[in-house]
Amino acid sequence: MKKFNFRKVLDGLTAASPVGSSGGGSGSGAGGSVHPGGTAGAAGTPREEIQETLTSDYFQICKTVRHGFPYLPTALAFDPVQKILAIGTRTGAIRILGRPGVDCYCQHESGAAVLQLQFLINEGALVSACADDALHLWNLRQKRPAILHSLKFNRERITYCHLPFQSKWLYVGTERGNTHIVNIESFILSGYVIMWNKAIELSTKTHPGPVVHLSDSPRDEGKLLIGYENGTIVFWDLRSKRADLRAYYDEAIHSVAWHHEGKQFMCSHSDGSLTLWNLKSPNRPFQTTIPHGKVQRDGKKPESCKPILKVEYKTCKNSEPFVIFSGGLSYDKPCRRPSLTIMHGKAITVLEMDHPIVDFLTLCETPYPNEFQEPYAVVVLLEKDLIVVDLTQSNFPIFENPYPIDIHESPVTCTEYFADCPPDLIPVLYSVGAKHKKQGYSNKEWPISGGAWNLGAQTYPEIIITGHADGSVKFWDASAITLQMLYKLKTSKVFEKQKVGEGKATAEIVEEDPFAVQMMYWCPESRIFCVAGVSAYVIVYRFSKHEVNTEIASLEVRLQCEVEDIITPEPETNPPFPDASSQLPSLKSLSGSTNTVACEGTMKDSIPCLSVKARPVRMPPGYQADLVIQLVWVDGEPPQQITSLAVNSAYGLVAFGNCNGLAVVDFMQKTVLLSMGTLDLYGSSDPYQRQPRSPRKSRQFAAGLTELSDSPVSLELERCKSPTSENRENSFSRSRSSSVSSIDRDSKEAITALYFMESFARKNDSAVSSCLWVGTGLGMVIILSLNLPASDDSRQSEPVMVSPSGTVLTLKGAVLTFACLDCMGTLTHQPYEVWRDPHSADDGDKTRKRKLVMHSPSSSQDMGDHQFAVICSEKQAKVFSLPSQTCLYVHNITETSFLLRADVVTLCNSVCLACFCANGHIMTLSLPSLRPLLDINYLPVTDMRIARTFCFTNEGQALYLSSPTEIQRLTYSQEMCDNLQDMLGDLFTPVETPEAQNRGFLKGLFGGSGQAFDREELFGEATAGKASRSLAQHIPGSGGIEGVRGAAGGVIGDLTRARIALDERGQKLGELDERTASMMASAEAFSKHAHEVMLKYKDKKWYQF
Repeated sequence: MKKFNFRKVLDGLTAASPVGSSGGGSGSGAGGSVHPGGTAGAAGTPREEIQETLTSDYFQICKTVRHGFPYLPTALAFDPVQKILAIGTRTGAIRILGRPGVDCYCQHESGAAVLQLQFLINEGALVSACADDALHLWNLRQKRPAILHSLKFNRERITYCHLPFQSKWLYVGTERGNTHIVNIESFILSGYVIMWNKAIELSTKTHPGPVVHLSDSPRDEGKLLIGYENGTIVFWDLRSKRADLRAYYDEAIHSVAWHHEGKQFMCSHSDGSLTLWNLKSPNRPFQTTIPHGKVQRDGKKPESCKPILKVEYKTCKNSEPFVIFSGGLSYDKPCRRPSLTIMHGKAITVLEMDHPIVDFLTLCETPYPNEFQEPYAVVVLLEKDLIVVDLTQSNFPIFENPYPIDIHESPVTCTEYFADCPPDLIPVLYSVGAKHKKQGYSNKEWPISGGAWNLGAQTYPEIIITGHADGSVKFWDASAITLQMLYKLKTSKVFEKQKVGEGKATAEIVEEDPFAVQMMYWCPESRIFCVAGVSAYVIVYRFSKHEVNTEIASLEVRLQCEVEDIITPEPETNPPFPDASSQLPSLKSLSGSTNTVACEGTMKDSIPCLSVKARPVRMPPGYQADLVIQLVWVDGEPPQQITSLAVNSAYGLVAFGNCNGLAVVDFMQKTVLLSMGTLDLYGSSDPYQRQPRSPRKSRQFAAGLTELSDSPVSLELERCKSPTSENRENSFSRSRSSSVSSIDRDSKEAITALYFMESFARKNDSAVSSCLWVGTGLGMVIILSLNLPASDDSRQSEPVMVSPSGTVLTLKGAVLTFACLDCMGTLTHQPYEVWRDPHSADDGDKTRKRKLVMHSPSSSQDMGDHQFAVICSEKQAKVFSLPSQTCLYVHNITETSFLLRADVVTLCNSVCLACFCANGHIMTLSLPSLRPLLDINYLPVTDMRIARTFCFTNEGQALYLSSPTEIQRLTYSQEMCDNLQDMLGDLFTPVETPEAQNRGFLKGLFGGSGQAFDREELFGEATAGKASRSLAQHIPGSGGIEGVRGAAGGVIGDLTRARIALDERGQKLGELDERTASMMASAEAFSKHAHEVMLKYKDKKWYQF
């Protein structure tokens, strides 16, 4: 444990001075810097020692869990005994889902797309085939699956795989039309190969195309059905190594499905037809249908339809079989949505989908292919959704999905993460959100119910908030590494709907997604919620459990004004801070841009971008709009998008800024207290001598895509773009300059950070007062004093005064975040008002009285005579002692890159600064001394989505959007990394494989010789020989015990390894036991047989034999 004495730190800077220092210094080894705002004002003031408990041993980075829909899905598999589902994606990821809470993410290192997935049913393993022609065997008997073996094909491309139930031999079809066989246990290729030229007839002159289907006959495991793309079907006898029969069809085959008796099979084709074949007459199909084809009047064949990409043929004991297929719709209906067709007897049901179908699977009661299948559900994997259809009810309802796969219902534009929030919030949000549940779902239990999961040791409540492009905001319960939606708020409901065709005539600055949520601010204690939208507006919401019918209050704010060509600075002419009552109609702001927006008729002025509903609006229980604040057009110039936002419930104020200036609004009195240009905020304290010059022309697009300059503002402006525009997903290359040099090129200074706190506004202050800290894109920190009415009674009537304190501090780079520590180094909570229902039925004086918490956790008396202000910019962090304004510590975080996010967070009852840098580094610094505790190159920022959504929270947790549809959570806490194994769900649970049904004497006698088929004898090395070494390369994986090392550290890892070793030993002992028993049985049988022979020939002479 390291102790820091601030007095000694200051003393150490000048040895001649016995009691202090004449300049700011650095205690973190990052190099000292004399500070414009940090001269000695604290000489001789006693400083208490602060014990910093956090060391680098407390920190470690690891991914915890991924939520949401797998991005760009390609493949689907289901284990009918374990009841778990696997989804493969184009980026090489696999998501394995079981009961709610069992959700696992794995990634192929190659990043190659997953072509196909096959479970080893009830074995706790999965085979994946990837686009780089590699097969991988995954071990699912550990919480973090790992690859046990890989097999990389060198000369042939994999097109289809099939693993028969309870077999250890995997059939692999290739693009060349050959079929190879792989031993699943050793992942070695058998020498047995079915070459395409042996499979087809010698007289055939053309290549049959790639293998598109492989399956063994349900009746006889020694027969393999091979489907080739061009329409050839071969029924191959594995024992005699020849084709039993061949069938030809003049349309390409997409899929094949067996009848469970093994006498018939069905094919789906590229012309929308289904053909049913009988093994006894393979010359032609005995039934051909085009389910969605129009029947021609003259008796001709029905017209062709779109290809049927997949068909499944499932039998039932007590009803007609189900034929389920995707595609096959008529070409004459181009607008029809993708659909799944269910044919049951004569009934045909078409289920239209919202997105294209990637794959589907029918879930059946039995894993045995030679029994009545009894289908009960269909899992349909769409491009952007996963749905499960209940087949047991005639109207085919869908199951209510328990997974959070609708995060991307509208594209996510921003996120916030709150760990250890008040425990009553989750049930309260759920109670108001549960009323919006949809009806009409199946009443059956969700069928994907495998795995096991328990809550684990982590008990604190967590909430994630996502803002979306359509203006919706979703609150999620994220406790104990799960995710469940609690409540959805539609912010667009406060505005009038835009009428189609009026877009150009209105004052919109964003054509697409005008309601997109850009920033969110939530105070969990007071339940005040605030959003800033892309169309330059801010909405303040209050939470109520009661429905109300009321008008929405709205304010309009001017934050921009056209500048003359020659600007003469006259700082003393106008008072820089007018009173709220005498607000100037227009304030000078060096906006430096000219009007390039096409106006129809008159120039747009003093009009907002959107129109708020003027009539009374019904607001259901939950978050209800209290006030809408809109920035307005000024002299033909559109309002700039908002770059910073802060709300304080105790003060009743909301502040927001953009690249033109700052606005402060009293949301209790519904008045604008301040709206002025950034330069005017300095008053006479502006540290830079800015040269008057004519405004620079900048491009302004009507679609809200603000020009990107090389100034530090550019990250914020980049965030202002329409969040759904594609170009921002894929590009993240911008040069950024230091803050000071960019002044010459751009006079705009964006407000980048705002923070309300009780602090010392000036150097000679003896007590804390209400303040607003303002950070700018040029690294300037301006402290504004807030003069609030003394009594609660006068708060609604007397005006709040905002005035400059004259204090200006500086950092390198745009300011990102503020925090305040008390004299003991404890994080000071911002003042807040304790939540009370604004529409409570009991409206007496008791409920009207506001209950304020001004200092937390310390009381007012314990604040001491000083506090520490923590300020972090995109380049460096500084800790100032207040009221002396001495810079105690400075740490230069990065020279070559810049920070995207910085948050002051609590961890293990202490506090630290967590930073995420654009070069992918995650760093933590101790507070107040700014010692580096963690610096790991974790994640290169490849697109703006990560930059826009990355956020830290308390207890060592963080998240970001890893793809447009998925949230990745991670931890930077060593303790949580150590405990992660206990928190994750088990994918594999011991389940008895159901017994095969008794086949009956006659069926056993005449039903083929399937049971006698010995694959080992046929495909093993002794019979089939070795495969060519150049054909495929075996790569051992890191699974098994090695995989555990990566999954867990310390004692837990040792325990897991010991448990696996014990399991394996137990398994081997069990096998040995069985082997011994069978040897004893065979020895006994041999002895008995020998005794019988002896008795038979006992009395015979040798010549009688």
